[in-house]
Amino acid sequence: MFDLPEASDKFCPQCGRSLPTSAFHRNRRRPDGLAFYCKTCAAARSEASRRKRGVAPEKKAAVPVADGLKWCPDCAQIKPVEEFPRTTKASGRHSYCKPCHNARGNESKQRLYGGNREYHLRRRYGVGQKEFDELLAEQGGVCAICGSPDPQHLDHDHRTGWVRGILCFNCNGGLGQFRDSPARLARAITYLRGTTWQRVLIHPGVF
Repeated sequence: MFDLPEASDKFCPQCGRSLPTSAFHRNRRRPDGLAFYCKTCAAARSEASRRKRGVAPEKKAAVPVADGLKWCPDCAQIKPVEEFPRTTKASGRHSYCKPCHNARGNESKQRLYGGNREYHLRRRYGVGQKEFDELLAEQGGVCAICGSPDPQHLDHDHRTGWVRGILCFNCNGGLGQFRDSPARLARAITYLRGTTWQRVLIHPGVF
């Protein structure tokens, strides 16, 4: 039979032991503010659940890792923590070093979206390569502003997020430099038409 817990202890139904409250994780949703199972049993149950779902066992470094260093499970190398991307996790760093982190990201983009291009279009603009190609065909295959062939930049309204058209690198950058402001662009046109310096021949050889 299980031993009855003391007043200062908590009973774990998994291992049948009465343990100090420090042996249990905190859980604000429970009446006593503590987890149902002790930390050891909770970890064992979590690990069993991961195995049942087909999740591989967590990899661990074969040797102790000194302060200021971190072990990457993918390349199995110990590197300075600066070589791991920052994150909002408690550790402040991702589990994988930068090359492995990037490789995992690229693999996910390829698997879920078919490549970086599709991922970028979907994430930033809410359209895919198919919609991009259709819009470009409607424009006749040229930049919507200058008419140069094979534009590759999807332009959108920064306030609403709506896609406006497909532009070449220079036209897309130009709108950005003018902050999408019709007033600024109008003043630039006025400037070009009225105040651009003109070479005027005063007399032979002198301008």
